[in-house]
Amino acid sequence: MGNSEINGEWKVIVNPNAGRKKGLKDWHIISGLLDAHEIPFKHVFTRAKHHAISLASEAIDDGCRKILVVGGDGTMNEVVNGAFRQKTVPTADISLGMITVGTGNDWGRMFDIPLEYERAIKVIKNENTFLQDAGVISFYSGTDMDKRYFINIAGLGFDALVTRRSNRYKEKGLSSKALYLWVLLRSLISYGHTSTCIEIDDKKIRNDTFTISLGIGKYSGGGMMQTPDAIANDGLFDLTLIKRMRKGEIIRSLKKLYDGTILDHPKVEAYTGRKIKIDSDPLIHVEADGESLGHSPIVFDILPRSIQVVRGAKVF
Repeated sequence: MGNSEINGEWKVIVNPNAGRKKGLKDWHIISGLLDAHEIPFKHVFTRAKHHAISLASEAIDDGCRKILVVGGDGTMNEVVNGAFRQKTVPTADISLGMITVGTGNDWGRMFDIPLEYERAIKVIKNENTFLQDAGVISFYSGTDMDKRYFINIAGLGFDALVTRRSNRYKEKGLSSKALYLWVLLRSLISYGHTSTCIEIDDKKIRNDTFTISLGIGKYSGGGMMQTPDAIANDGLFDLTLIKRMRKGEIIRSLKKLYDGTILDHPKVEAYTGRKIKIDSDPLIHVEADGESLGHSPIVFDILPRSIQVVRGAKVF
């Protein structure tokens, strides 16, 4: 049993590159506020993509049960994967908190995590925890099968294309809501549709598909609500299927993605399920929590109430 488990110390995993290097630039402010609020912690900086996965797993193996992410949704996703890959303790014994320095804040928006640092640290101090669902995705990269855990939203088709292109800009230090919207509109020019077979528990659906969102949480893409009815602890995925649509109609419908009314559109269908299988022709790609993964065939499994998160005042 490590010292951090005994004294309630937080392991703070800082992504220095998050939010156009805000993680690095603002760390002295954040660490000062943690000290001022008498929150015991030890910190470590990530050095490369996926480093937070091993840092989280090692911290848990060393006795840590509370991990605080200073980064964006991608860093949180890596920490979640570290938590689920370790075999020391049940994941429900682990608490995750977040101080957002990224640009999307989609997971934090769901849990009422303030963007202002001191208010976010007060949320951490209160330790009001919520046992939320997680998902695990099995997918392919070429002929190799892989898996990934996530706690917010996965996207397939057009959504995965936009994420992949947006991530290329992020890797160059460029990221904003305006840039994301520009990438989205530019991607419309080249993207068509995919013929998909979706199996939700025991129900099969075949469609010409534009995009699919599969949510534990509600928000993605910097505030879009593609799965507006999602409840993070109901043991179900919410799946939003947007069928083949003319490009002009897609552009006119963008407002519905932001105001939560997308499910009212006649070419949008909504489902819920615990196990979801997706195959397609041609291959359809997938992203989860803003991280580009692989392609079909893809299987999603829900892991009900499997990890604790520190939330703000919002009640579900």
